[in-house]
Amino acid sequence: MPARKNASGRKPSARLLLAAEVARLREESGRSLGQLAQETTYDRTYLHKLETGVRIGSPEVIAALDKVYATGERLSMLWELAREDVFPDKYKRFMELEATATVRYEYAAATVPGLLQTKAYASEVLGVAQPGDEQELAELVAARLGRQGLLHRESPPHYRAVLDEAVFRRALSDPEEWQAQLVHLLTMAQLAHVTLQVLPFSSGLHPLIGTSLTLLWQADGSTAAYTENSHTGELVEDASGVERLRLSYDLLRDSALSPRESVAFIQRLMEDDATCETLDRT
Repeated sequence: MPARKNASGRKPSARLLLAAEVARLREESGRSLGQLAQETTYDRTYLHKLETGVRIGSPEVIAALDKVYATGERLSMLWELAREDVFPDKYKRFMELEATATVRYEYAAATVPGLLQTKAYASEVLGVAQPGDEQELAELVAARLGRQGLLHRESPPHYRAVLDEAVFRRALSDPEEWQAQLVHLLTMAQLAHVTLQVLPFSSGLHPLIGTSLTLLWQADGSTAAYTENSHTGELVEDASGVERLRLSYDLLRDSALSPRESVAFIQRLMEDDATCETLDRT
């Protein structure tokens, strides 16, 4: 049966479908919002926002609702579809392309790429960039971490990430969480389809300073590029524009440390940070 369309003729979004299902289940159960709040330990105002589609919720609250309503993982599966609605519309075309890409090259100018972030790192970065309430932040973090499944699926893309040294000079506020992020980078670097390189300050100026870049190759040979700074992002699909950015990436990659040297760089950084922490405590 085709999905029901609304008055405008468009199919309802997964976000609205999730909201409608959550509201229907509570109505059929005969529970009040207050009763549901007691059973799930989540605030009734927040639960109301889930039922009206203002929020999509976090995996934790959706799992709690699945448990209360004995729906298995039905709501969680709906949430997996709805979480993409957290991202701006202009970013969804990029997400379509990244889902089918066979090769992905990335340059990170200032922060650890989203595909390589720990939960603590994502929480702090998103909290600084988009300050809001705790529930909204939890949704953004869950959506970002959910995209990391791209690197762990059965046929993952070949992924090369060049991280500017600036990425490593802006640590998390919690030293232990920063160490955990560095350990995670080393762990990811061990995967056969993942290559990590560090671009040291000593490499000098280059065409992508201040701009992060992602290149996506499709199975048919077509390529798209996405450039991003702290305020804007742009998807480039025309061949000439992509080729110019690809050449800039090639020059940058050639100036970076080798994968083995990059691992050694991160290991030295971890040792230096641990030594500094020990000195601070004495």
